[in-house]
Amino acid sequence: MNELLTRAVSEVIDRKHLENALNSGKKLRVKLGIDPTGAKLHFGHAVALWKLRQFQDLGHQIVLIIGDFTGLIGDTSDKDSERPMLTEKQIEENMKDYLKQAGKILDLKKLETRYNSEWLKPLGYLEIAKQADQFGLHEFIARDNIAKRLEAGKRVGLREALYPLMQGYDSVAIKADVELGAIDQRFNLLTGRSLQKYYNQEPQDILTLKYLSGTDGRKMSKSWGNAIDITDEANDMFGKVMAIQDQLILEYFEMATALSMDAVHNIEKELKSGANPRDIKKRLAEEIVALYHGKSQAAKASKEWEKVFSNKEKPSEIEEMKVQSKNIIDVLVETKLAPSKSEAKRLIEQKGVKIDDKVVAESDSVQSGNLIQVGKRKFVKIK
Repeated sequence: MNELLTRAVSEVIDRKHLENALNSGKKLRVKLGIDPTGAKLHFGHAVALWKLRQFQDLGHQIVLIIGDFTGLIGDTSDKDSERPMLTEKQIEENMKDYLKQAGKILDLKKLETRYNSEWLKPLGYLEIAKQADQFGLHEFIARDNIAKRLEAGKRVGLREALYPLMQGYDSVAIKADVELGAIDQRFNLLTGRSLQKYYNQEPQDILTLKYLSGTDGRKMSKSWGNAIDITDEANDMFGKVMAIQDQLILEYFEMATALSMDAVHNIEKELKSGANPRDIKKRLAEEIVALYHGKSQAAKASKEWEKVFSNKEKPSEIEEMKVQSKNIIDVLVETKLAPSKSEAKRLIEQKGVKIDDKVVAESDSVQSGNLIQVGKRKFVKIK
């Protein structure tokens, strides 16, 4: 229970009540909501999913809410500007593989999956007004990120004030006993407790979870390009873990592996005693890749990393692709070595792109047989 309530956890509300519930033998309904604002689940999402798995292994009922309605509105809890509204088509496209991805962590056979459009779409103005009456506007604008935006003269949309009501009502709709969420969602999570009281339900207990840093030390985010996806191939996942900053090693051992905290503390002692961070990071990468791909693939990925990064050799397997374009910028986008032309130009300016081991310029062209390399671990051979 101690690891359940402390590992990767920032705060427990109400801890004593939750401990009693866990000790009572009651089967708890444990809720997590994920908005499909992007198509891939990354290690930041996985922190909560692994915590759900811990509850699931203890016999509790996990309820995964896919926010097909809240995703349209957008939660700005961790944003310094207004999140744009998405279309239903975008949401549908983003969430089509969510369960398959979540299944790499959760036991889908025991999972209760709900889509919150089921109860949020039918709500009318009167019911929403009654819910809104439970809170003061001053409570919303007191939130740190909202206060900073208002102080800076940035726009705060009224719909943003509705988002906590919707997330809170999710807890009412599924009768949650426990809800998990990131630190920045504390206000939304507490809103669930308040609305449950209003609807004559016992208020849920809350676990706020720490952020997992991205590979560059900032919060993990697809928009910043510092995320590691749970669907990444073994070699790519291994390489991304090896690219994290050394000061993040212990954070990743705690929040992204299944090692016991006793083992993590021993690794901390090794680092303080002068162990090479690179060697410890290799153990970290092997642990993480084994979670998602198995020990055999983790061992292969480790050997491949040594070959490419330590021995400066080419990867054993390089994808071959046909392209329509000739200009290097267009080819980088077409082969998905870069997500956009602007990013392709940035990579070239930083001398991060090579053709047949030679650094390229924006005007360079590509032909059949060329080997394109981006950074240290991305290779494509042109057919």
